[in-house]
Parts: sequence; structure tokens; C-alpha cells
Amino acid sequence: MNLALLLVISYLVGAIPTSVIVGRAVRGIDVRDHGSGNAGATNTWRVLGWKAGVTVLSLDAAKGAAAAALVPLIHFGPLPFTGPVIAILCGLSAVIGHVFPVYAGFRGGKGVATGAGMLIAIAPIPVGIAIGIFGLSMFLFGMVSLGSLLAVLSVPISILLFDHFSGANYPPLLLALTCALAVFIIFNHRANIARIVHGRERSLPQVQLWKRLLHR
Repeated sequence: MNLALLLVISYLVGAIPTSVIVGRAVRGIDVRDHGSGNAGATNTWRVLGWKAGVTVLSLDAAKGAAAAALVPLIHFGPLPFTGPVIAILCGLSAVIGHVFPVYAGFRGGKGVATGAGMLIAIAPIPVGIAIGIFGLSMFLFGMVSLGSLLAVLSVPISILLFDHFSGANYPPLLLALTCALAVFIIFNHRANIARIVHGRERSLPQVQLWKRLLHR
């Protein structure tokens, strides 16, 4: 029961519809009615500009970090698992809340930023590598979806390599759940993957800085 309460709180934190709130505050619109129709940072960026997009990205990541790092500190009584496992479960509950938000008709984002926030709190080094991969992908291709997919795939790979070569001793559940999270996010990006394969995925040319350097 105590674990269930923590998971419910984490879900409710993750379900806060940041992009919808920002869209209404900035321009009085629901970003899900514009652009790709997704309630995430990328669509917010396209519809409202980079400042709103970065704001939503930061808030979505903060939801995942708060669920993993702060919610487990709430004490309702004894818990059935160790602290790291509770943090992982709470973070995943926040990701589910972001994707299926009860406050916004269960139409949310794709969970990448919230999942990243969760993992920053639990496994900062693998996430730092993933952020670097995301940044390089954005620099080269300008596609948030591609960068997100490569980044989310890199996390379980990094955990596995660190465990094997450096004795980092991450919980086995973390590897299993990051693999599951990667599959979940890839599933949510299936339409983006189809557009990437067919060369129709939208990009953000303004972040492809190498093109600007070539055209100087």
C-alpha cells in the first residue's frame, strides 16, 4: 500500500501537462491542436518558439527527477524494496503519467524528457553520455526524434559497459528497466521512425550549426 501511494504521487507529478500549461500561458492555445499534435517539448518549440520549448523540456525533465529523487523521501511506512529500486519505480510511474496525463485527457508527450530526468537522478553518467549523443545528433541532423531515439538506446548500453568494464555495479533492475523504457519510447516514436526512413521527418535547421559554418 505504501509503495502504491508513492507510485500514485509520482504518476500525478509526471502527469502535469507542462506543454499545455505553457501554451495557454504564452499564446492561449493548446499545443496539441497545432503542429504534430504532440504534448512535448519538440512540438512546443515548433509552435511557440525555442524559449517555450526549452522551458517545457526543463520542466518535463524536472518531473522525472523529482519523482525519482524526492517522492521516495515521503514516508508512509515500510517499503518492500531498496531505495534505488523505489526510485526507479517512481520515475517510471512519472513517465507513464507524462505519456497518459489524467489532467489532460490522457493525451501527453512521448516520455523522453521525463525519462531523462528520472535517469539523471539515478544514473547521471550514462545519462550524460546520452545527452552528448543527443546534442551531436541535433548538431548533425537537427531531428529531435532521431536524437531522442539514439540517446535512449545509449543508456542501457552504457550501463552494461560500465558494469562490465568499471565495476559500477548498477542494480540489474536499472538495466532491465532502461531497456524496457527504450522499447517503450521507440514504440511511441514509431511514426517518427517511419518518417525518418522515408525522409519526411521534420527537422530544426537552426540547430544544425555545421550548415551555418559551411555557408559563411
